[in-house]
Amino acid sequence: MIIKTRGIVFKAIKYGETSMIVDIYTEEKGLRKFIVNGVRSKKAKTKASMLQVMSILDMVVYDREDRELNRIQEVKSAFIYQQIPFNIIKGAIGLFIAEVARKTIREKEENQALFQYLFDTFTFLDQTSNSPSNLHISFLLGLSSYLGFIPGGDYATQTPYFDLKEGIFTQEMIGHSHFMNEYQSILLYQFLQLPLEACHQIPLSREERKQLLQDIIKYFQLHIDHFPSINAHLILQEVLS
Repeated sequence: MIIKTRGIVFKAIKYGETSMIVDIYTEEKGLRKFIVNGVRSKKAKTKASMLQVMSILDMVVYDREDRELNRIQEVKSAFIYQQIPFNIIKGAIGLFIAEVARKTIREKEENQALFQYLFDTFTFLDQTSNSPSNLHISFLLGLSSYLGFIPGGDYATQTPYFDLKEGIFTQEMIGHSHFMNEYQSILLYQFLQLPLEACHQIPLSREERKQLLQDIIKYFQLHIDHFPSINAHLILQEVLS
């Protein structure tokens, strides 16, 4: 079957002398793996730079459910980044988002709402003139809603702690060790009240942001089976003030 779809590159590896194997999250078919022949040759019509991680594409592809590797018939950029390739902070945040998406989204079925969320996140990251330093935290919480475990309940004087294991705000830190302290729980609740576009309004120190991110990654680990380690956040810790 030949289909037209937008796609976001999650992973790209070299294959042979001139080819690449690319994991792309497509709007029409979910996660797909493609082999692109000759893309690294000097005469290639499709340049390897078009298939870098985070690239957003318009594609015509061959899709067969019984094949692990499919082929791309036509491809062009659907959105050209203006800032991410040249801004070290935006670039680091984008790579973190791409790594998390690649390691959490495993479905090979259509989910156009999730695709649109990823598309909107990457394009907003590129275009925003506000500080992007909190964007990855807001992204994770938004992503958790699509994955089925968005934090529940409300922060209040009667429920001042967030239970990472149960996914709710609670009264006491008992039963296990996976809790956020009261201050971090307040910050989490503030992020839950704001859309991604407004996350820059929450002031965080470097240490507060680092701890909050670590807590949310732990939250993902507790709610996703066989959740692999995330590496890109280590770069974030170096570039974010």
